[in-house]
Amino acid sequence: MATVDNIRNGLIDKILSIKNKDFLVALDKIITSSSSESETVELTNEQKIMLEMSEQDIKDGKLISQEAMNKRNLEWLNSI
Repeated sequence: MATVDNIRNGLIDKILSIKNKDFLVALDKIITSSSSESETVELTNEQKIMLEMSEQDIKDGKLISQEAMNKRNLEWLNSI
């Protein structure tokens, strides 16, 4: 698996080889918009409570595998 530094350096190398100005402008817009989306989001009290409940479920062992959940969902969908 590539490290973050390896990925970043590979992208830099690829960007340096691009000569198309329109492509670079579009890439700049994508990078700029994605970095602004990564700002911290403030959770509501309800969201915090749900996360705390989830953490407690994990501690209490109230878990279900993805496979079991998929099966349960298929059974539910077939019953509709």
